[in-house]
Amino acid sequence: ENSTREQTPPKQQLSKAMSVVFADEGFTHILRLHNTNIDGKVKIAFALTNIKGIGRRFAVMVCKMAEIDLNKRAGELNEEEQQRILTVIQNPRQFKIPDWFLNRQKDHKDGKFKQIVSSAVDQNLREDLERMKKIRLHRGLRHYWQLRVRGQHSKTTGRRGKKI
Repeated sequence: ENSTREQTPPKQQLSKAMSVVFADEGFTHILRLHNTNIDGKVKIAFALTNIKGIGRRFAVMVCKMAEIDLNKRAGELNEEEQQRILTVIQNPRQFKIPDWFLNRQKDHKDGKFKQIVSSAVDQNLREDLERMKKIRLHRGLRHYWQLRVRGQHSKTTGRRGKKI
């Protein structure tokens, strides 16, 4: 009885989880856009949100303006499509993206509307804080003193993280 059981091949079990099969030709597993590694298996609109300064709505808008199918995976993009995406991100106003959609409106230096991405986000935040401290703005002073900036109560809460 044991010998017959060993001779029969085991049944193949099918996994219930679905997986996407990618063709290796023309598929990039990791893309590099704006100094950010992007997973090629994710759909393009959500893959773009890995770049700092690009949210979901802006990513969808960029894909539509660059005429890229939203169901495409990031790794399926060819070089020309990647360049179109970068062009739309760098010049959103030329592609009729409204000013209220951009994350840097009326810049203090030049008064322009723009979308800042990747390392420029941190750089502009640092410059803004330094400008506020320099002109002795209330917000700048609160940052300098490392106190709550946005009007939160601080008399009884938030004591634990402070150094005496």
